[in-house]
Amino acid sequence: MDTPASTTAVIVESLTRAIVEHRLLPGTKLAEQKLADHFGVSRTLVRQALFQLAQNRLIRLEPARGAFVATPSVQEARQVFAVRRMLELATVRAFMAASTPAKIRALKKHMEAERKAMQGQDVSERTQLLGDFHVQIATLMGNAVLAQLLGELISRCALITLMYQSSTAAEHSHAEHEAIYGAIVSGDEAAAVQLMQEHLDNVEAGLMFERDLPTNDLSMALSATNP
Repeated sequence: MDTPASTTAVIVESLTRAIVEHRLLPGTKLAEQKLADHFGVSRTLVRQALFQLAQNRLIRLEPARGAFVATPSVQEARQVFAVRRMLELATVRAFMAASTPAKIRALKKHMEAERKAMQGQDVSERTQLLGDFHVQIATLMGNAVLAQLLGELISRCALITLMYQSSTAAEHSHAEHEAIYGAIVSGDEAAAVQLMQEHLDNVEAGLMFERDLPTNDLSMALSATNP
């Protein structure tokens, strides 16, 4: 039998993936009873999971109204990208300094999966892999703290891009990942860092802050999650 802690972790992971994969949209109300029924748990465990997600800034808790998927402001979006630049440019430099054939092979495996996803029709998988590219670099360095921080930032960026990004941006991001990967393979640190800088600049520049806020239904979003 699952312990309360593990059950809460499952709920957090399921909701996070639904947000990152753009199945659970900004502004969606997260009804406690509906979540409890979906996961087959008590509302107490649901509240614990929602509290964790609120700490990660993926949802907001409103007194007397309940929980909602966060709707990042323009200012927050700018701040998230500023922090990503600080972390990711340093991460690329550190990765290049500690690069090994095994790490390059692992990154190559990710790129192969990303290419395959770009050719397919699974938007959720594509979105997940595009975000994982950045976390993978930190993970391969063996820095669990950095990987966790980047993972949280990528999750927040998933909300930001869902709200403000154009529909063609995924293809551009993949092409830029290919260029970064190529520079890493060739051992050109300066080029890899510059390309990462340009990639993050391009993603932010492509955000359309005048877009209307999307809406969605909680049951529909969670029905697509893996058991």
